[in-house]
Amino acid sequence: MEPEHGYIAFIINPKSGASSSKWLVNEFKDYLSNRNFAVQVTFTKSLDHARELANEAAVAYDCALVVAAGGDGTIREIVHGLEGSDKPLIIVPCGTENLLASELGFDEKAETLIKAFEGKCLRSLDLGSANGRIFTSIAGFGFDGDIVKRVSNLRSGHINHLDYFWPIWRTFWEHKFPVLKVKIDGEDIFEGHAMAFVGNISRYAIGLQILRDADFGDGLLDVCIYKCKSHLHLAKHSALTAIKHHANRSDVIYKQGKTIEISSTSGPVNTQIDGDPGPALPMKIHVIPQAVRVLVPPDAKPAGIRARLMRILG
Repeated sequence: MEPEHGYIAFIINPKSGASSSKWLVNEFKDYLSNRNFAVQVTFTKSLDHARELANEAAVAYDCALVVAAGGDGTIREIVHGLEGSDKPLIIVPCGTENLLASELGFDEKAETLIKAFEGKCLRSLDLGSANGRIFTSIAGFGFDGDIVKRVSNLRSGHINHLDYFWPIWRTFWEHKFPVLKVKIDGEDIFEGHAMAFVGNISRYAIGLQILRDADFGDGLLDVCIYKCKSHLHLAKHSALTAIKHHANRSDVIYKQGKTIEISSTSGPVNTQIDGDPGPALPMKIHVIPQAVRVLVPPDAKPAGIRARLMRILG
């Protein structure tokens, strides 16, 4: 794009990320300004406000591009605000995990953002809708939902990976594996003690390939159900997932579909969407195909476990 095509809406969550993320935001903003692009910067006050700002940019005739700077929750709401519009989006990763940004091939380097901007490589991004709530990346049920609830209850601002240590440790020992019932495209798939994941991206926290075949633009959601009722079984699933040997096992069900229904007979079950507490069960999830257009680095690949561990360790 050229400066005469319109202004760039730069939507920033000022509370997301460490100081290094703020340097990345400023470096990319300066790059655009130095090339005579009109950049209109707005700061989010809440997740709802992020969606409102994106919606305003989506309908502004003289807005040519939206830049979203924030963590997974902020990005989700900005994407929601752009849903159905033809405005392209580029993501500046500023959160703890940056699940969607990492899947699209972004890292914490300004050079990668510049390559995406100059490369003009546009991809369609599907979304998921869970009981009417939009998600971009992944929804978790049971064990994963318990961890996110614990982190959310303790959260008072920006979080880092260490903030997950005790919630994961406590959940591992205290989790009661619920009975989940899963239907995919109207077909009964499973009922029993389990934890489940539904999503649009191939890599989850620290790069684990739980939904290894997921493609964010194929019009389908991937589903991984781990049959599990003990801590020993959970430890085995974790180890096999880390070495990418989980999906073809008899105690794991891996499917794809457009509509997924999940319920439980075990009472309340915690859920999460994109790292935030999710809706209560029963839940009906459906895919929204080609909902948003995103600029990605040419020939980009999702960041794997090694790359993400390097980021964590600095």
